Amino acid sequence: MKPWNPRLLLVAGLCLLAAVQAHAQSEPAADSLYTFHTPSRDGIGKTYFGREISQVMGHQGAAWLERRTRVVEERPDRVVEGMGLAPDARVADIGAGTGYFTFRIAEAVPTGRVYAVDVQPEMLEVLHKRIERRTITNVVPVLGAEDDPKLPPESLDAVLLVDAYHEFAHPYEMMQGIRRALRPGGRVFLIEYRGEDPRVPIKPLHKMTQAQAITELEAVGLRWVESLDILPTQHFMVFEKPAEG
Repeated sequence: MKPWNPRLLLVAGLCLLAAVQAHAQSEPAADSLYTFHTPSRDGIGKTYFGREISQVMGHQGAAWLERRTRVVEERPDRVVEGMGLAPDARVADIGAGTGYFTFRIAEAVPTGRVYAVDVQPEMLEVLHKRIERRTITNVVPVLGAEDDPKLPPESLDAVLLVDAYHEFAHPYEMMQGIRRALRPGGRVFLIEYRGEDPRVPIKPLHKMTQAQAITELEAVGLRWVESLDILPTQHFMVFEKPAEG
């Protein structure tokens, strides 16, 4: 056996180092995307693309998610219809809370599956009890992390985010995880109160403009497809994971 040529080893090492550096340069370090300052009244003092991230609504506010007026205020029927899901679709409801949208999606995908993701164990406990009472078999509760939805790669056809994205403490990392979990061509449906409209009676940090949303989601490689004007006070925005990955 011939001994290794030191020059060849050096060249191979340099090539490997260059490849690693190129990959690192293609995806920015998440820490570099955030800035920090004194928190405002409803924020956490962390800014992403110029937007201060809002505080999270805790499980103590679960009743707000199930308020009777929500059917009229947010038209959940239009949200699910607008998603255009196939009966066997695999869908994630991120920030599922008590399952307000989860169970509606479950009805729309009778032979599919819905992953109900939340970072608060208390919310998932409520969700578990509701699943048992309704004997629903196609909903899977998932305890996510603040920077990871904990979903299998390329396993989803669609992801729904309703009034949740603006509360993500690590939006870049979370959306990277969501993009990885989507199959090529899979879609993200982003629902947020319209930040452009001062008449929408929601605290400013709990609203988003369309331009801001496009900037942030395109930063993780999701392509804005369209926005549908189907909701009274919220954006219904559609993003897609490109077919090439």
